[in-house]
Amino acid sequence: MSFQQLNLHPSLMRAVASCGYEKPTEIQLKAIPPAIEGKDLVASAQTGTGKTAAFVLPVLQLLNASPRQRGPQDRRPRVLVLTPTRELAAQIGETVVALGRHLSFRSTVVFGGVGYEPQNQAFRRGLDILVATPGRLLDHAGQRNVDLGGIEILVLDEADRMLDMGFIHDIKRIIQLLPAKRQNLLFSATFPHEIRELADRMMNAPVSIEAARRTMDAESVSQTVHPVDRERKRDLLAHLIKQGDWKQVLVFTRTKHGANKLSEQLDRGGITAAAIHGNKSQTARTRALADFKQGRVRVLVATDIAARGIDIESLPHVVNFELPHVAEDYVHRIGRTGRAGLSGQAVSLVSGEEQELMTGIQRLLKRSIPVVEVDGFKPTAGPSLALPREFFSRNSRGRSGSGDASRSNRYDAKRGFAGGSRRSEGGSNSRWGKSKPRTSVVTGYE
Repeated sequence: MSFQQLNLHPSLMRAVASCGYEKPTEIQLKAIPPAIEGKDLVASAQTGTGKTAAFVLPVLQLLNASPRQRGPQDRRPRVLVLTPTRELAAQIGETVVALGRHLSFRSTVVFGGVGYEPQNQAFRRGLDILVATPGRLLDHAGQRNVDLGGIEILVLDEADRMLDMGFIHDIKRIIQLLPAKRQNLLFSATFPHEIRELADRMMNAPVSIEAARRTMDAESVSQTVHPVDRERKRDLLAHLIKQGDWKQVLVFTRTKHGANKLSEQLDRGGITAAAIHGNKSQTARTRALADFKQGRVRVLVATDIAARGIDIESLPHVVNFELPHVAEDYVHRIGRTGRAGLSGQAVSLVSGEEQELMTGIQRLLKRSIPVVEVDGFKPTAGPSLALPREFFSRNSRGRSGSGDASRSNRYDAKRGFAGGSRRSEGGSNSRWGKSKPRTSVVTGYE
Protein backbone atom coordinates (compact mmCIF):
# COMPACT_ATOMS: atom_id res chain seq x y z
CA MET A 1 0.00 0.00 0.00
CA SER A 2 1.14 3.55 -0.73
CA PHE A 3 0.53 6.81 1.11
CA GLN A 4 -1.98 7.76 -1.59
CA GLN A 5 -4.31 5.05 -0.31
CA LEU A 6 -4.39 6.62 3.17
CA ASN A 7 -6.45 9.55 1.84
CA LEU A 8 -4.11 12.20 3.18
CA HIS A 9 -4.52 15.86 2.22
CA PRO A 10 -2.54 16.83 -0.91
CA SER A 11 -0.41 19.22 1.16
CA LEU A 12 0.54 16.37 3.45
CA MET A 13 1.32 14.17 0.47
CA ARG A 14 3.71 16.83 -0.85
CA ALA A 15 5.48 16.94 2.51
CA VAL A 16 5.64 13.14 2.71
CA ALA A 17 7.30 13.01 -0.71
CA SER A 18 9.77 15.78 0.12
CA CYS A 19 10.76 13.99 3.35
CA GLY A 20 11.71 10.95 1.30
CA TYR A 21 9.00 8.61 2.59
CA GLU A 22 8.09 6.17 -0.15
CA LYS A 23 5.89 3.55 1.48
CA PRO A 24 4.10 3.70 4.83
CA THR A 25 5.45 1.47 7.57
CA GLU A 26 3.31 -1.13 9.30
CA ILE A 27 2.47 1.14 12.23
CA GLN A 28 1.56 3.98 9.87
CA LEU A 29 -0.75 1.74 7.84
CA LYS A 30 -2.51 0.53 10.97
CA ALA A 31 -2.64 3.76 12.98
CA ILE A 32 -3.38 6.53 10.49
CA PRO A 33 -6.87 5.48 9.24
CA PRO A 34 -8.54 5.04 12.68
CA ALA A 35 -6.80 8.13 14.04
CA ILE A 36 -8.13 10.22 11.14
CA GLU A 37 -11.59 8.88 11.95
CA GLY A 38 -11.22 10.41 15.40
CA LYS A 39 -10.98 7.14 17.30
CA ASP A 40 -8.91 6.56 20.42
CA LEU A 41 -5.86 4.42 19.78
CA VAL A 42 -3.63 2.13 21.81
CA ALA A 43 -0.59 1.21 19.74
CA SER A 44 2.22 -1.18 20.57
CA ALA A 45 5.20 0.17 18.68
CA GLN A 46 8.88 0.78 19.22
CA THR A 47 11.03 3.73 18.28
CA GLY A 48 12.36 3.25 14.77
CA THR A 49 9.11 1.82 13.37
CA GLY A 50 7.87 5.13 11.97
CA LYS A 51 5.48 5.78 14.84
CA THR A 52 6.13 9.54 15.02
CA ALA A 53 4.69 10.07 11.54
CA ALA A 54 1.94 7.61 12.48
CA PHE A 55 0.48 10.17 14.86
CA VAL A 56 1.78 13.43 13.36
CA LEU A 57 0.13 12.85 9.97
CA PRO A 58 -3.41 12.21 11.30
CA VAL A 59 -3.06 15.07 13.79
CA LEU A 60 -2.19 17.47 10.96
CA GLN A 61 -4.98 16.06 8.81
CA LEU A 62 -7.55 16.59 11.57
CA LEU A 63 -6.37 20.13 12.34
CA ASN A 64 -6.49 21.06 8.68
CA ALA A 65 -10.00 19.62 8.31
CA SER A 66 -11.39 21.79 11.12
CA PRO A 67 -9.39 25.03 11.28
CA ARG A 68 -10.06 27.23 14.26
CA GLN A 69 -10.79 30.89 13.80
CA ARG A 70 -8.09 32.25 16.02
CA GLY A 71 -8.96 35.33 18.04
CA PRO A 72 -7.48 37.19 20.99
CA GLN A 73 -9.55 35.12 23.42
CA ASP A 74 -8.49 31.72 22.15
CA ARG A 75 -4.80 31.05 21.68
CA ARG A 76 -4.84 27.74 23.46
CA PRO A 77 -3.15 24.65 21.97
CA ARG A 78 -5.43 22.10 20.34
CA VAL A 79 -3.02 19.15 20.34
CA LEU A 80 -0.73 18.05 23.17
CA VAL A 81 2.06 15.53 22.57
CA LEU A 82 3.72 14.29 25.76
CA THR A 83 7.09 12.59 25.47
CA PRO A 84 9.69 11.56 28.08
CA THR A 85 12.87 13.37 27.00
CA ARG A 86 13.86 16.68 25.50
CA GLU A 87 15.66 14.89 22.66
CA LEU A 88 12.52 13.04 21.67
CA ALA A 89 10.47 16.22 22.04
CA ALA A 90 12.84 18.05 19.69
CA GLN A 91 12.71 15.21 17.15
CA ILE A 92 8.91 15.17 17.22
CA GLY A 93 8.88 18.94 16.84
CA GLU A 94 11.08 18.65 13.74
CA THR A 95 8.77 16.02 12.29
CA VAL A 96 5.73 18.23 12.90
CA VAL A 97 7.39 21.11 11.05
CA ALA A 98 8.64 18.89 8.22
CA LEU A 99 5.31 17.16 7.57
CA GLY A 100 3.25 20.30 8.11
CA ARG A 101 5.40 22.60 5.98
CA HIS A 102 2.60 23.20 3.45
CA LEU A 103 -0.15 23.77 6.03
CA SER A 104 -0.99 26.79 8.16
CA PHE A 105 -0.54 26.08 11.86
CA ARG A 106 1.66 26.96 14.79
CA SER A 107 3.63 24.55 16.94
CA THR A 108 6.23 24.74 19.67
CA VAL A 109 8.38 22.39 21.72
CA VAL A 110 8.63 22.80 25.50
CA PHE A 111 11.17 21.07 27.74
CA GLY A 112 13.43 21.81 30.68
CA GLY A 113 17.03 22.90 30.72
CA VAL A 114 16.37 26.08 28.72
CA GLY A 115 14.85 29.47 29.49
CA TYR A 116 11.15 30.00 30.11
CA GLU A 117 10.64 33.25 28.23
CA PRO A 118 10.91 31.98 24.62
CA GLN A 119 8.37 29.30 25.53
CA ASN A 120 6.10 31.89 27.13
CA GLN A 121 6.28 33.97 23.97
CA ALA A 122 5.08 31.00 21.95
CA PHE A 123 2.14 30.57 24.32
CA ARG A 124 1.24 34.25 24.05
CA ARG A 125 1.34 34.16 20.25
CA GLY A 126 -0.98 31.20 20.25
CA LEU A 127 -0.37 27.74 18.87
CA ASP A 128 -2.06 24.61 17.59
CA ILE A 129 0.38 21.82 18.49
CA LEU A 130 2.31 21.66 21.75
CA VAL A 131 5.05 19.04 22.13
CA ALA A 132 6.27 18.86 25.72
CA THR A 133 7.98 16.91 28.44
CA PRO A 134 5.79 16.49 31.54
CA GLY A 135 7.89 18.35 34.11
CA ARG A 136 8.34 21.64 32.24
CA LEU A 137 4.72 21.57 31.06
CA LEU A 138 3.48 21.32 34.65
CA ASP A 139 5.76 24.23 35.57
CA HIS A 140 4.13 26.36 32.88
CA ALA A 141 0.64 25.24 33.86
CA GLY A 142 1.34 26.04 37.51
CA GLN A 143 2.48 29.55 36.54
CA ARG A 144 -0.63 29.93 34.33
CA ASN A 145 1.51 30.46 31.25
CA VAL A 146 -0.53 27.95 29.27
CA ASP A 147 -4.18 26.90 29.34
CA LEU A 148 -4.73 23.26 28.42
CA GLY A 149 -8.51 23.56 28.39
CA GLY A 150 -8.67 23.63 24.60
CA ILE A 151 -6.87 20.34 23.94
CA GLU A 152 -8.74 18.25 21.38
CA ILE A 153 -6.12 15.50 20.88
CA LEU A 154 -3.74 14.03 23.45
CA VAL A 155 -0.78 11.93 22.29
CA LEU A 156 1.24 9.96 24.84
CA ASP A 157 4.43 8.83 23.13
CA GLU A 158 6.71 6.18 24.67
CA ALA A 159 4.34 5.81 27.62
CA ASP A 160 6.30 2.95 29.18
CA ARG A 161 9.49 4.98 29.09
CA MET A 162 7.72 7.85 30.84
CA LEU A 163 6.73 5.36 33.52
CA ASP A 164 10.32 4.17 33.87
CA MET A 165 11.46 7.77 34.29
CA GLY A 166 8.94 8.44 37.07
CA PHE A 167 6.54 10.63 35.07
CA ILE A 168 3.35 8.63 35.66
CA HIS A 169 2.05 10.96 38.40
CA ASP A 170 2.90 14.02 36.32
CA ILE A 171 0.95 12.56 33.42
CA LYS A 172 -2.08 11.98 35.64
CA ARG A 173 -1.89 15.58 36.86
CA ILE A 174 -1.71 16.87 33.29
CA ILE A 175 -4.69 14.75 32.21
CA GLN A 176 -6.76 16.40 34.95
CA LEU A 177 -6.10 19.76 33.27
CA LEU A 178 -7.48 18.58 29.92
CA PRO A 179 -11.08 18.54 28.70
CA ALA A 180 -12.84 15.25 29.35
CA LYS A 181 -13.97 15.08 25.74
CA ARG A 182 -10.92 14.58 23.54
CA GLN A 183 -9.21 12.04 21.29
CA ASN A 184 -6.43 9.97 22.88
CA LEU A 185 -3.52 8.32 21.07
CA LEU A 186 -1.20 6.20 23.23
CA PHE A 187 2.01 4.65 21.92
CA SER A 188 4.12 2.28 24.00
CA ALA A 189 6.61 -0.52 23.33
CA THR A 190 5.35 -2.50 26.34
CA PHE A 191 2.39 -2.21 28.69
CA PRO A 192 3.30 -2.46 32.37
CA HIS A 193 0.48 -2.49 34.91
CA GLU A 194 0.42 1.29 35.46
CA ILE A 195 0.18 1.99 31.74
CA ARG A 196 -2.68 -0.48 31.40
CA GLU A 197 -4.59 1.20 34.19
CA LEU A 198 -3.94 4.63 32.70
CA ALA A 199 -5.21 3.51 29.28
CA ASP A 200 -8.31 1.92 30.79
CA ARG A 201 -9.21 5.16 32.57
CA MET A 202 -8.55 7.63 29.76
CA MET A 203 -9.58 5.70 26.66
CA ASN A 204 -13.01 5.49 25.05
CA ALA A 205 -13.44 2.23 23.08
CA PRO A 206 -9.90 2.38 21.72
CA VAL A 207 -8.67 0.66 18.60
CA SER A 208 -5.80 -1.67 19.49
CA ILE A 209 -2.95 -2.13 17.03
CA GLU A 210 0.47 -3.72 17.16
CA ALA A 211 3.46 -3.31 14.88
CA ALA A 212 6.02 -6.05 14.54
CA ARG A 213 9.15 -5.50 16.58
CA ARG A 214 12.20 -4.34 14.68
CA THR A 215 14.95 -6.85 14.13
CA MET A 216 17.37 -6.19 16.98
CA ASP A 217 20.53 -7.15 15.14
CA ALA A 218 21.72 -7.79 11.64
CA GLU A 219 24.08 -10.69 11.03
CA SER A 220 25.44 -8.96 7.95
CA VAL A 221 26.53 -5.88 9.94
CA SER A 222 29.88 -5.98 11.71
CA GLN A 223 29.67 -3.80 14.84
CA THR A 224 32.62 -2.25 16.66
CA VAL A 225 33.02 0.24 19.50
CA HIS A 226 36.05 2.55 19.62
CA PRO A 227 36.49 4.22 23.05
CA VAL A 228 37.79 7.78 22.63
CA ASP A 229 37.73 11.09 24.46
CA ARG A 230 34.95 13.31 23.21
CA GLU A 231 37.39 16.02 22.10
CA ARG A 232 39.25 13.56 19.84
CA LYS A 233 36.30 11.99 18.06
CA ARG A 234 36.71 14.09 14.93
CA ASP A 235 40.39 13.21 14.67
CA LEU A 236 39.66 9.51 15.14
CA LEU A 237 36.92 9.58 12.51
CA ALA A 238 39.29 11.21 10.00
CA HIS A 239 41.97 8.64 10.87
CA LEU A 240 39.59 5.71 10.30
CA ILE A 241 38.38 7.08 6.98
CA LYS A 242 41.89 7.73 5.66
CA GLN A 243 43.53 4.60 7.11
CA GLY A 244 40.76 2.33 5.84
CA ASP A 245 40.33 4.26 2.58
CA TRP A 246 36.59 4.45 3.17
CA LYS A 247 34.84 5.87 0.12
CA GLN A 248 31.26 6.14 1.35
CA VAL A 249 30.46 6.80 5.02
CA LEU A 250 27.16 7.78 6.63
CA VAL A 251 27.87 9.50 9.95
CA PHE A 252 25.22 10.18 12.59
CA THR A 253 25.21 13.11 15.00
CA ARG A 254 22.54 14.09 17.52
CA THR A 255 22.08 17.71 16.50
CA LYS A 256 21.86 19.83 13.36
CA HIS A 257 24.57 22.14 14.64
CA GLY A 258 26.83 19.15 15.28
CA ALA A 259 26.24 17.85 11.78
CA ASN A 260 27.20 21.19 10.24
CA LYS A 261 30.30 21.55 12.39
CA LEU A 262 31.58 18.04 11.74
CA SER A 263 31.07 18.20 7.97
CA GLU A 264 32.90 21.54 7.82
CA GLN A 265 35.80 20.18 9.90
CA LEU A 266 36.14 17.08 7.74
CA ASP A 267 36.01 19.16 4.58
CA ARG A 268 38.80 21.42 5.84
CA GLY A 269 40.82 18.31 6.64
CA GLY A 270 40.68 17.09 3.06
CA ILE A 271 37.73 14.68 3.38
CA THR A 272 34.80 15.77 1.24
CA ALA A 273 31.68 15.92 3.38
CA ALA A 274 28.14 17.30 3.41
CA ALA A 275 25.52 17.68 6.13
CA ILE A 276 21.86 16.79 5.86
CA HIS A 277 19.30 17.81 8.49
CA GLY A 278 15.96 19.49 9.02
CA ASN A 279 17.22 23.06 8.62
CA LYS A 280 18.59 22.35 5.15
CA SER A 281 16.34 23.24 2.23
CA GLN A 282 14.96 20.38 0.23
CA THR A 283 17.16 21.42 -2.70
CA ALA A 284 20.28 21.31 -0.53
CA ARG A 285 19.33 17.95 0.96
CA THR A 286 18.62 16.44 -2.45
CA ARG A 287 21.92 17.74 -3.83
CA ALA A 288 23.92 16.44 -0.84
CA LEU A 289 22.34 12.99 -1.10
CA ALA A 290 22.94 12.83 -4.85
CA ASP A 291 26.58 13.86 -4.41
CA PHE A 292 27.01 11.19 -1.75
CA LYS A 293 25.44 8.43 -3.81
CA GLN A 294 27.53 9.33 -6.87
CA GLY A 295 30.81 9.53 -4.96
CA ARG A 296 31.39 13.27 -5.22
CA VAL A 297 31.05 13.50 -1.44
CA ARG A 298 32.83 10.92 0.70
CA VAL A 299 31.02 11.51 3.99
CA LEU A 300 27.37 12.35 4.61
CA VAL A 301 26.73 13.64 8.14
CA ALA A 302 23.10 13.31 9.16
CA THR A 303 20.72 13.62 12.07
CA ASP A 304 18.25 10.82 12.77
CA ILE A 305 15.26 12.77 11.49
CA ALA A 306 16.90 13.73 8.19
CA ALA A 307 18.23 10.22 7.61
CA ARG A 308 14.83 8.54 7.74
CA GLY A 309 14.26 8.98 4.03
CA ILE A 310 17.76 7.87 3.06
CA ASP A 311 18.01 4.50 1.32
CA ILE A 312 21.44 3.90 -0.18
CA GLU A 313 22.13 0.65 -1.97
CA SER A 314 25.23 -1.24 -0.76
CA LEU A 315 26.26 1.39 1.79
CA PRO A 316 29.47 -0.01 3.34
CA HIS A 317 30.02 2.12 6.47
CA VAL A 318 27.85 3.69 9.16
CA VAL A 319 29.47 5.63 12.00
CA ASN A 320 27.80 6.70 15.22
CA PHE A 321 29.81 9.86 15.91
CA GLU A 322 27.46 10.36 18.86
CA LEU A 323 25.29 7.60 20.29
CA PRO A 324 21.53 8.13 20.11
CA HIS A 325 19.66 8.77 23.35
CA VAL A 326 17.16 6.05 22.45
CA ALA A 327 18.65 2.57 22.10
CA GLU A 328 16.25 1.51 19.33
CA ASP A 329 17.54 4.37 17.17
CA TYR A 330 20.92 2.60 17.10
CA VAL A 331 19.28 -0.35 15.36
CA HIS A 332 17.62 2.01 12.91
CA ARG A 333 20.98 3.66 12.16
CA ILE A 334 23.06 0.53 11.60
CA GLY A 335 20.27 -0.94 9.49
CA ARG A 336 21.32 1.48 6.75
CA THR A 337 24.20 -0.87 5.93
CA GLY A 338 24.36 -4.63 5.41
CA ARG A 339 21.26 -4.71 3.22
CA ALA A 340 20.25 -7.10 0.46
CA GLY A 341 22.65 -9.78 1.66
CA LEU A 342 25.68 -7.48 1.46
CA SER A 343 28.07 -6.98 4.35
CA GLY A 344 28.39 -3.68 6.16
CA GLN A 345 30.32 -2.13 9.01
CA ALA A 346 28.88 -0.10 11.90
CA VAL A 347 31.36 1.80 14.05
CA SER A 348 30.55 3.72 17.24
CA LEU A 349 32.88 6.35 18.68
CA VAL A 350 32.06 6.25 22.38
CA SER A 351 33.27 8.69 25.03
CA GLY A 352 33.12 8.13 28.77
CA GLU A 353 30.00 10.31 29.01
CA GLU A 354 28.17 7.87 26.72
CA GLN A 355 28.83 4.75 28.78
CA GLU A 356 25.23 4.45 29.96
CA LEU A 357 23.89 4.88 26.43
CA MET A 358 26.18 2.11 25.16
CA THR A 359 25.00 -0.17 27.94
CA GLY A 360 21.38 0.42 26.97
CA ILE A 361 22.15 -0.48 23.36
CA GLN A 362 23.84 -3.73 24.41
CA ARG A 363 20.86 -4.57 26.61
CA LEU A 364 18.58 -4.10 23.64
CA LEU A 365 20.75 -6.27 21.40
CA LYS A 366 21.28 -8.79 24.22
CA ARG A 367 24.93 -9.05 23.28
CA SER A 368 28.23 -7.29 23.89
CA ILE A 369 29.66 -5.26 21.03
CA PRO A 370 33.42 -5.74 20.52
CA VAL A 371 35.46 -2.89 22.00
CA VAL A 372 38.63 -1.97 20.09
CA GLU A 373 41.03 0.75 21.22
CA VAL A 374 42.78 2.46 18.32
CA ASP A 375 46.44 3.14 18.96
CA GLY A 376 47.01 6.84 19.44
CA PHE A 377 43.40 7.49 20.44
CA LYS A 378 43.08 5.61 23.71
CA PRO A 379 40.76 7.49 26.09
CA THR A 380 42.29 9.06 29.19
CA ALA A 381 39.68 7.26 31.32
CA GLY A 382 38.44 4.22 29.45
CA PRO A 383 34.72 3.49 30.03
CA SER A 384 33.49 0.02 30.97
CA LEU A 385 31.61 -0.72 27.79
CA ALA A 386 31.22 -4.49 27.94
CA LEU A 387 28.34 -6.20 29.71
CA PRO A 388 29.09 -9.20 31.90
CA ARG A 389 28.14 -12.56 30.45
CA GLU A 390 25.73 -13.28 33.30
CA PHE A 391 23.54 -10.37 32.20
CA PHE A 392 22.36 -12.22 29.14
CA SER A 393 21.45 -15.40 30.99
CA ARG A 394 19.81 -13.80 34.00
CA ASN A 395 17.99 -10.98 32.26
CA SER A 396 17.06 -12.64 29.00
CA ARG A 397 13.45 -11.64 29.47
CA GLY A 398 14.21 -8.00 30.10
CA ARG A 399 12.02 -5.20 28.88
CA SER A 400 14.18 -4.01 26.03
CA GLY A 401 14.95 -7.23 24.26
CA SER A 402 12.16 -9.71 24.80
CA GLY A 403 9.55 -10.04 22.13
CA ASP A 404 7.65 -12.55 24.29
CA ALA A 405 7.48 -10.10 27.14
CA SER A 406 5.95 -7.44 24.94
CA ARG A 407 3.43 -9.83 23.46
CA SER A 408 2.27 -10.88 26.91
CA ASN A 409 1.46 -7.23 27.65
CA ARG A 410 -0.67 -6.70 24.58
CA TYR A 411 -3.77 -4.49 24.71
CA ASP A 412 -7.02 -5.77 23.28
CA ALA A 413 -9.79 -3.24 22.70
CA LYS A 414 -12.51 -5.69 23.68
CA ARG A 415 -10.88 -7.64 26.49
CA GLY A 416 -8.45 -5.06 27.84
CA PHE A 417 -4.88 -6.09 28.50
CA ALA A 418 -3.71 -9.65 28.07
CA GLY A 419 -1.21 -11.10 30.48
CA GLY A 420 -0.71 -10.56 34.17
CA SER A 421 -0.09 -7.33 36.01
CA ARG A 422 3.53 -8.10 36.81
CA ARG A 423 5.91 -5.38 35.71
CA SER A 424 8.76 -6.12 33.36
CA GLU A 425 12.01 -7.19 34.93
CA GLY A 426 15.68 -6.84 34.10
CA GLY A 427 17.57 -3.71 33.14
CA SER A 428 18.11 -1.92 36.44
CA ASN A 429 19.41 -4.96 38.30
CA SER A 430 22.29 -5.73 35.98
CA ARG A 431 25.84 -5.44 37.32
CA TRP A 432 27.44 -4.11 34.15
CA GLY A 433 29.06 -1.21 35.96
CA LYS A 434 31.30 -3.57 37.94
CA SER A 435 32.61 -5.44 34.93
CA LYS A 436 35.99 -4.84 33.37
CA PRO A 437 36.03 -3.77 29.74
CA ARG A 438 37.04 -6.44 27.29
CA THR A 439 39.16 -4.48 24.84
CA SER A 440 41.87 -4.97 22.30
CA VAL A 441 44.28 -2.50 20.74
CA VAL A 442 44.96 -2.00 17.05
CA THR A 443 47.66 0.07 15.41
CA GLY A 444 45.89 0.40 12.08
CA TYR A 445 42.40 -0.10 10.75
CA GLU A 446 41.28 -2.26 7.88
